[in-house]
Amino acid sequence: MALVGATVSREATVVAKLRAAGAVILGKATMGEWAQCRSRIGGSSHGWSAYGGQAYGAYYPKQDPSGSSSGSAVAVSVGLTSGSIVNPGEKANLVGIKPSVGLTSRSMVIPISMRQDTIGPLARTVKDAAYILSAIAGTDKFDNWTSAQPFDQPPDYVKACDLLGLMGSRIGIPRNGINPFLDEHSEPIMKAFTGGLRIMAEAGATIVEETNFPQFDYPALSRNASIVLDTDFVTGLVEYFSLLQTNPHALRNLRDVVDYTKSDSREEYPDRDTYVWDRGLQRNITNESLESWIAYEANLQMGGPQGVVGALDKYNLDALVMPTWTSFHLPAIAGLPIVTVPLGFYPAETTLVMNPRRTMVSVAPDIPFGISFIGRKWSEETLIRLAYAFEQRTLNRLRVKPRVRPSFELDDLRRCDMDEIAAADVDLIQRWLTWQALLGRIFVYGRDWLHCLYNSTSSSLVAFRVAFQLNFLT
Repeated sequence: MALVGATVSREATVVAKLRAAGAVILGKATMGEWAQCRSRIGGSSHGWSAYGGQAYGAYYPKQDPSGSSSGSAVAVSVGLTSGSIVNPGEKANLVGIKPSVGLTSRSMVIPISMRQDTIGPLARTVKDAAYILSAIAGTDKFDNWTSAQPFDQPPDYVKACDLLGLMGSRIGIPRNGINPFLDEHSEPIMKAFTGGLRIMAEAGATIVEETNFPQFDYPALSRNASIVLDTDFVTGLVEYFSLLQTNPHALRNLRDVVDYTKSDSREEYPDRDTYVWDRGLQRNITNESLESWIAYEANLQMGGPQGVVGALDKYNLDALVMPTWTSFHLPAIAGLPIVTVPLGFYPAETTLVMNPRRTMVSVAPDIPFGISFIGRKWSEETLIRLAYAFEQRTLNRLRVKPRVRPSFELDDLRRCDMDEIAAADVDLIQRWLTWQALLGRIFVYGRDWLHCLYNSTSSSLVAFRVAFQLNFLT
């Protein structure tokens, strides 16, 4: 409520880019208050704000929508609009692209961490998400981090959507980053995950097991991340408030936000606490302090050479694949990209599990879960290519429809809505895609056969024949 009535001096760069690309901006959706960075776990709930109330997921009554971009994900899942990234995307049965930090501008977006924040799309298909990412990517004079982009013009990410995108790729499974998060509710996810790996292999990918992170110290990661987030938030708010055109409550810093929040009954304090803010203020340091930079550098190492990048380099991989709920920790602290796509749904016999506040349902029949592709910085093209090929071979999103449907959908204006494909047609489409992939492989091997004939050595013909028998006929 502290920012109700405030206006900005200029529009966020990503919004301006969307308008320029022809997007229609419908409005704002409810998200976790202050991007879920106000309260301890259980001290509030995903998708709640004093202004917008509680957002629920669309696949089960009172479903926890995850966060922080809860309402955006729910809106997309029921056919209303597009929004933000991987956790809410997973729980809304959506595609989410969390880009490399610096690929999209954060200018005039309320900051949490200048060193970890990134803006990306949520959409119902990989191609839709790729269109949005292409529209919002690029440099911005108001966000210096975008100057690190290694290209003069961002790629056209839509062109990365290739049905044969998994063929020839090397995909690693870092089990030491997955196993610590498994519990009694993980079996359906891991069963679907194993099935997903099999589908990738059938599509021509090489699945490399036990490509573990060189180091995965979750307690140290969490400790350092809290220092980085706390100090970035304290510093970033001061700058953001200075750019407001109107500021009804004269907010200048985090202390002002805390004082206002505790004084407004609509904020439901102390039932919904301010633990994260209080912790940040108690540190009494900024993000320029030595302690903050030591924590940031430690996490860059853990997420990069000791984590994602270390595993990719050691095993010569194109990407790592993990269940989405286990995937985001290291990429977040190192500013690396993730693409999540639908993987499956909890089965009918699933026992209900409530959220920490016991006000929403976190696990239940038909609640979706996802699979994530993780890569090096600026590798969005590769991840989109892999994710698109997987999405098109599985069509997992179509298997269960949300329980909540709007009376009118924007997609009613389209000639065809992918969600309206009958479930009975999914197997037919998958068979068509299998044949299409098979024809693609025939083309590739035919091309290589002609290459061997052109070079016409008996050893190359023998090598090709062995490769053909091992790779094509299995």
